[in-house]
Amino acid sequence: MANTLSTEKQAMVIGALAEGNSIRSIERMTGIHRDTVMRLGVRVGEACAAVLDEKMRNLDCNRVEVDEIWGFIGKKQANVRGTDNRSEVGDVWTFLSIDPETKLMPSFVVGKRDKYHTQVFMDDLAGRLKNRIQLSSDAMGAYADAVERAFGADIDYAQIVKEYSSPVAEERRKYSPAKLTAVYKTAINGLPVPMLASTSMIERANLTVRTHCKRLARLTLSFSKKKENFEAAIALHLAYYNFVKFHGTLRMTPAMAAGVERSPWKVADLVDAAK
Repeated sequence: MANTLSTEKQAMVIGALAEGNSIRSIERMTGIHRDTVMRLGVRVGEACAAVLDEKMRNLDCNRVEVDEIWGFIGKKQANVRGTDNRSEVGDVWTFLSIDPETKLMPSFVVGKRDKYHTQVFMDDLAGRLKNRIQLSSDAMGAYADAVERAFGADIDYAQIVKEYSSPVAEERRKYSPAKLTAVYKTAINGLPVPMLASTSMIERANLTVRTHCKRLARLTLSFSKKKENFEAAIALHLAYYNFVKFHGTLRMTPAMAAGVERSPWKVADLVDAAK
């Protein structure tokens, strides 16, 4: 692939993927065949996963929010049949984390919304931090045990439950969410500060991920057909978000704000990481 596409063209393709363009739209814009776009995206995405794993270590975070975002591979869960490999198709959840202060997204895990993948996610997150943090999550049942196993007593952990009103007939015809009516915060471990317990930042980050990672865009034909392609797309987006894209509020990249990097990366740097 490196012999047929220049670094500039590869960077153009990866930049378009990272900004939320579909594979076929990139084919129309650049004239590069969709199969080449796919292979390049997977190769660079896998390299981005390795970069994230290497760089996101010994992080000096004070607070972290976590959440899960839904997607599917191949087909939605209701269409999965007995002959399908249930670990490779159907609903898939991406566990995400964010530091509300630096906007860094240090850890992610792709899998099912179950105890096993929740534990894998918490173990991965705990291994990337160097100090005690305040953790906030929703009230999914698997979190409490996973957090205790991963962090032990060295954490301040709170769960947030949000209640919404039942939509009236007029609102049922809209895609907008129901109105928030109440928020309940519960301390699970340690002494979390109630005012700082929140999942608002990670929920906003979920919107950013859906907007810029085409595999997660709803009501489109851009879903992944293979799990490895889905994981590569998530890794590519997070590497672009952390290292390349300037955050509007911070006026720098999240990696710079967190002290992981001294200067912003270029898309060509993500391409070079795959060589």
